[in-house]
Amino acid sequence: MTVQNRKIGFIGAGKMGSALMQGIIKAGIVKPENLGASDVYEPFLNELNSQLGINVSTDNAVIAQASDILVLAVKPQILGSVLEDLKPYINADKLIISIAAGVPLATYENALPEGTRVVRVMPNIAATVSEAASGISPGKNATSEDLKTALEIFSAVGTAVQVPESLMDAVTGLSGSGPAFIFPVIEAMADGAVLEGMDRKSALTLAAQTVLGAAKMALETGLHPGELKDMVTSPAGTTIQGVRILEEAGIRAAFMNAVIKASERSKELGKK
Repeated sequence: MTVQNRKIGFIGAGKMGSALMQGIIKAGIVKPENLGASDVYEPFLNELNSQLGINVSTDNAVIAQASDILVLAVKPQILGSVLEDLKPYINADKLIISIAAGVPLATYENALPEGTRVVRVMPNIAATVSEAASGISPGKNATSEDLKTALEIFSAVGTAVQVPESLMDAVTGLSGSGPAFIFPVIEAMADGAVLEGMDRKSALTLAAQTVLGAAKMALETGLHPGELKDMVTSPAGTTIQGVRILEEAGIRAAFMNAVIKASERSKELGKK
């Protein structure tokens, strides 16, 4: 059975959940009538229903019973109570996909009925524009078909790769949190151009496109980032002067530490 012929339900319709739903519909993975969502905030559900045409409910049980694939998109802090509520409605016929940061597969496998098929995924907010970076790790009961299903869903909203669960916290720190590390870079680059006299709109457009273009070069050429940097920096030129300022500011250490700290927090969340 293809994903298009199955019903997907989201438990939790916050920023990440709604971003994925928008991306899934945009990519044509499922028709809106085969997509459902539950959340405690009814006005937001009504807005999703109006904008996307999906089925909504404030009752998790309604969405769980109606879904073949259930995506758990709730905060790790409330996941325990959500799993307890869902347990009566979960069986071996349903595939559970979790996008809760830091929560290990064992948490679901221990809390839900024995044999429950679970796949853990860490996407990011760029699913909204079909450019997510997602790490995927299957649980002990998940089949190869389940993994294929998860890869199909998340590849449709960006790039998805399978990783061992031991690296999922690193995925969270890198690509899960990563967009928030890059947005200030875009803003700061634009600020520099504004200081030099450029209007804000043009500055933001050029800064964002610069980041997009650099990323595309890294992905499509396969060249090391250092080699790509050297392609831009001519001797005694403008670029090397800017690179020197970034190095003096400790940009590499700052980004490394940001990823490490976010990864550590993901591990902390998984222990609660």
